[in-house]
Amino acid sequence: MTEAAPDRQPRGRRVSLILAALVAAVAAAVAGLSLSGPDTPGPDSAEAGFARDMSTHHAQAVRMSFLVRDATEDAEVRLLAYDIINTQSAQIGMMTAWLDLWEAPKVDPGGAMRWMSGHGGHGGGGTMPGMATREQLKRLETARGEDAEALFLQLMIAHHRGGVSMAQAVLARTDHDHVERLARSMVDGQKAEIDLMNGMLRKRGAPQV
Repeated sequence: MTEAAPDRQPRGRRVSLILAALVAAVAAAVAGLSLSGPDTPGPDSAEAGFARDMSTHHAQAVRMSFLVRDATEDAEVRLLAYDIINTQSAQIGMMTAWLDLWEAPKVDPGGAMRWMSGHGGHGGGGTMPGMATREQLKRLETARGEDAEALFLQLMIAHHRGGVSMAQAVLARTDHDHVERLARSMVDGQKAEIDLMNGMLRKRGAPQV
């Protein structure tokens, strides 16, 4: 049996490369969507701001999911991580394709979260609700086994709560069919995963958040 060559790429670099490939593939797959027209959101619209900022928010969730996938052999946690990677990578691709079709920038030169200003105390300052800090990500990068599982679940619950808040904010600001549909699916899907993850923390005797 041939032994696989060791992967000498740093872990964070490997995750970034996989994520970039996933996003590019999904974006290409949905690039044929025709969403332009009279109701095309402008570059400063809530819809464009949501697409930009939620893509960044999702990218961190995908990164954390790759990290825990490599840190545990627990089938339940790994399945959840795969689900988040697949679902949120696909949604990143969809939102990236929207921005292309709307001819809106991928990065807001005026700063992130302007579109959500006044909602729940967020917006205008570039802070996205629920995002893990650099220190928390560093802890997740080095954790293994049950420690990694509990930390991932706790961080992802907070992350999903922030994502739900952002999706609810755009629902209050848009009547664009495609944006409404995606935001409602995020609210429903991430609330269900929060319940699932709190149950997984209980099973492990870990503090719930």
